[in-house]
Amino acid sequence: MKEGQRLWTREESILAINLYCKIPFGQMHSRNADVIDLANLIDRTPGSVARKLGNFASFDPKLRERGVRGLENASKLDEQIWQEYMHDWDEQFIESEKLLAKKKHTTIEKLNYIDLDNLKEVESKEKERLVIVRVNQSLFRKMVLTNFNNKCCITGIMQPELIVASHILPWSKDKGNRLNPKNGLALNPLHDKAFDCGLITITTDLKIKVSSIFLKSQDVPSIKQNFIDYDGKSLIEPQKFFPDIEFIKIHNEWFKV
Repeated sequence: MKEGQRLWTREESILAINLYCKIPFGQMHSRNADVIDLANLIDRTPGSVARKLGNFASFDPKLRERGVRGLENASKLDEQIWQEYMHDWDEQFIESEKLLAKKKHTTIEKLNYIDLDNLKEVESKEKERLVIVRVNQSLFRKMVLTNFNNKCCITGIMQPELIVASHILPWSKDKGNRLNPKNGLALNPLHDKAFDCGLITITTDLKIKVSSIFLKSQDVPSIKQNFIDYDGKSLIEPQKFFPDIEFIKIHNEWFKV
């Protein structure tokens, strides 16, 4: 370590991986406003924060497969925190969000712009549960949309208001991966509904697969344009977190062939 430098603490590294999950890979540089904001928050330089984000990128196997290596001087603490996240997304990420809120002297609901006006009459325990649910949904959406560069990963639509953060394994069926960005696809509402119903799916090599049910209506222009024409095409690749193969296999089981 160079003279004058100080070791990263566990708390600082947790805040860094929280940011890593929220911004596109190509924007993890010292000029990014979010990087500068975190640097000011933990009294470090933007360059130092950007390098730490690069350290975390070095552990991502999918990035390595694409020839993206990240930075090679990651610490044992970096690897430990990365592994903790990979094996327990829901618990680790919400705790990092609470830490960020504490450092900013606010609450996680305010940090994520959660409207609590319609919860005034709700009992405290139920209110707390609903707040966490809404925070989780907000965080998952932020991570998934960022991961696909704010595009529908089937059509390429780039209007955020028309993009849904869709779970590969439904929210109700897998409580342990509700925040896992590898369990998410950025879809427009039409394809989100079709995916949820098993009328479309994706293969393990990230190809779009359309149910033969649609073939019965292939003479309908909207069916052909919105579904049949996409059959066999490649999904728009995510920036960092690739869909988990095991999640895809499970979704394929309820695909309506």
